Amino acid sequence: MARSTPERNAIRSLVWLLVIIVGLIAANGASVLFNNGQWTPKLALDLEGGTQIILAPQLASGDQVDQEQLEQAVAIIRQRVDAGGVSEAEINTQGGENIVVAIPGVPDPATIERIQSSAKLEFRPVLLADLASNQILDDPEATDEDSADGDATDEAATDDEAAEGETAEPTPSASPTDASDPAWITEELQREFDTFECSSLDVVGANVAPVDEPLVTCEAEGSIKYILGPVEVEGEAIANARSGLIASSRGVTTNEFGVFIDFNDEGTAQFREVTERLVGLTGIRNQFAIVLDGRVISAPRTISAITDGSPQISGNFTQESAQVLADQLKFGALPLGFEVQSSENITATLGLSQLQSGIIAGLIGIALVIGYALIQYRALGGVIIASLVIAGIVTYLIITFLSNQQGYRLSLAGVAGLIISIGVIADSFIVYFERIRDELRDGRRLDGAVEAGWKRAFRTILISDVINFIAAAVLFVLAVGNVRGFAFTLGITTIVDLVIVALFTHPMMQLLGRTRFFGDGHPLSGLDPKALGAVYRGRAQFRQPQSVPAVKRASSSREAQRRQTIAERKAAEARGEGEDAR
Repeated sequence: MARSTPERNAIRSLVWLLVIIVGLIAANGASVLFNNGQWTPKLALDLEGGTQIILAPQLASGDQVDQEQLEQAVAIIRQRVDAGGVSEAEINTQGGENIVVAIPGVPDPATIERIQSSAKLEFRPVLLADLASNQILDDPEATDEDSADGDATDEAATDDEAAEGETAEPTPSASPTDASDPAWITEELQREFDTFECSSLDVVGANVAPVDEPLVTCEAEGSIKYILGPVEVEGEAIANARSGLIASSRGVTTNEFGVFIDFNDEGTAQFREVTERLVGLTGIRNQFAIVLDGRVISAPRTISAITDGSPQISGNFTQESAQVLADQLKFGALPLGFEVQSSENITATLGLSQLQSGIIAGLIGIALVIGYALIQYRALGGVIIASLVIAGIVTYLIITFLSNQQGYRLSLAGVAGLIISIGVIADSFIVYFERIRDELRDGRRLDGAVEAGWKRAFRTILISDVINFIAAAVLFVLAVGNVRGFAFTLGITTIVDLVIVALFTHPMMQLLGRTRFFGDGHPLSGLDPKALGAVYRGRAQFRQPQSVPAVKRASSSREAQRRQTIAERKAAEARGEGEDAR
């Protein structure tokens, strides 16, 4: 026997739901096997405890910290931590100087780097080095011929410029005319360069050096030391930054990770002016140092002027370190440099007992919903129970997946959002079932009532869920801390509600509506037309059900009167007046 169209649609919807569940299980399984994931969501700071890091500012002699700088630093660190996938972190100031960062669990080195590094990016011209660099500052618009010429020139210049860096004697005869002018190298600066040790870089405070003076510093690995000119482009000019694989001059993607920068209009103009000048210089002065927190992370040659404001930083990056740097640059440099003053484990602020209380509260709420569903809807309440179970499974798998892949952590506020969602989800089922009952009161068969009730109910459910989701999204964007956890879980369960009611509840009703138990309106089905009241037979005409108590008939009569249109009510009144006159 061929299946009807509603049956085929119902089976198709249930198959899609099964695919979603199996996909989530497979994704979580892959995280457990290959990414050190787990089958339970990670807990937030208030339930599990974590690590408290105290950051102390690094200041030049005589400088002081003001409150505005601290608040700006807190905002930037919070953005960096969130970008790293660490959820429910707490970031506050302490004593008007330090910043306290509390992170769930044990942070990895990349997270510490995100937090600690000021990410003060500067672009300075190279004046002198004890060893020339072979890296190339790539221009997306550069031709293959330019790249080849640039490589050859750089290779030839390496040894010569290294020797020059070791033997050069500064003889400035006039004030410097630009940031690349060798006149910046005074005898005093040359002596500092000759005696400078890269191991002392953290002590000398290169990350807080003046921007309008030359700088003696080293490459990040400490193998090359430089004299750099004043800052020509600052990190504040960066509009966006992202990480990815670098393409070669021929457009072929390599295995080298880098950071791609987009300057704002001012930065684009500054960078174009600088690279146009550097193209005309030779030797070591053709190089341009990219300085992060006082250390040179790359000193590429300039093979052509970069006019579009979109350079790329290459270096010894891994995928993780490139992403960390991109996140730091995207959210801006900290107004101050910070160092880790202390790092220690902290206990949960609330503890597992609070989580257990929240779980118990959720179970009580589910029990009350189940009890109401069975009393009010009888066997139909089983569909509500099954829908809640499926919704719970999908929600659990989604939260676990986000915990494994995005670092999401479940806080007590998030648990509260899950508990509230029980009522939100159950409400959708009740709206749908009441629409079906209304259609049965209007005289439809159950299969027709299921389809007609779905069309009317889905609009109501959709509008309600959209409003809930918008409220959760606004709360998530504007709030901080645990409140975001509440908004996040509420938003997730709102989406799950739509998925379950469309892919499970409605298809199940389509299939159950064709069974004898529900289709014939068994008294225990919850869909008995006689128990529901009057059966609609025409406009403003109702047939009283057989063997119905007087109280029920009176209720049905009042229901018929309420459902009359204004025109029908006036017509009934006119007929009553006419009978009185006769």
